[in-house]
Amino acid sequence: MTGGYRNLIGKRLEAQCARRGWSAYMLSCASGVPLTTILHIFDGSTKNPGIYTVLRLCRAMDIGLGELVGDAEED
Repeated sequence: MTGGYRNLIGKRLEAQCARRGWSAYMLSCASGVPLTTILHIFDGSTKNPGIYTVLRLCRAMDIGLGELVGDAEED
């Protein structure tokens, strides 16, 4: 896996939160995903979050799965 893909989900997730004016804590409350899990996804220490976690985050932000895990060429 190349460096460009390494923390793609974390970067996109953080960008979605910034667009909404949400903190990691607000996303945690809305999604039911623990705050530490979200912070680890943001900073890249969790490189491959589980599909159920990602789906919960997408549902909380009302975005499609493709917006977080879609083609890296878009970035």
